[in-house]
Amino acid sequence: MTSAMDRLAAMLERSTGMPSLLGMTIETLEPGRVVFGLRTRPEFANPLGILHGGVCSTLLDSAMGCAVHASLPEGAGFTTLELKVNFVRPVRLDGVQLRGEGTTVHMGGRIATTEGRVTDDQGRLVAHGTSTCMVLGPA
Repeated sequence: MTSAMDRLAAMLERSTGMPSLLGMTIETLEPGRVVFGLRTRPEFANPLGILHGGVCSTLLDSAMGCAVHASLPEGAGFTTLELKVNFVRPVRLDGVQLRGEGTTVHMGGRIATTEGRVTDDQGRLVAHGTSTCMVLGPA
């Protein structure tokens, strides 16, 4: 029998979705806490020539959602109900290494809440956020 965390690790390794598209790497994967890495590149620009907020939002959403996923009981799933992101610093596009960390705050029978932080390669806060997820019963 595999754990939710083992299944999550396998899904992330074979993913051709958003984490793969953005070049996200798994740094930490444990129940209730997930950390992804991401290196900026010119294709991530917004019209002002700095990192697009959607990239930070995706990094946060992925880390926070995976923290929930890694905490679920066998056969359960989840979906994000709400995502709130605060951007606090612009980010250059020339290979800045970002770190997105998500942790669970509350794991209930139907609702899970999370919080997350994105920091740059100098340890400075770039963005932070919260998420509310609906826990879906075992299939």
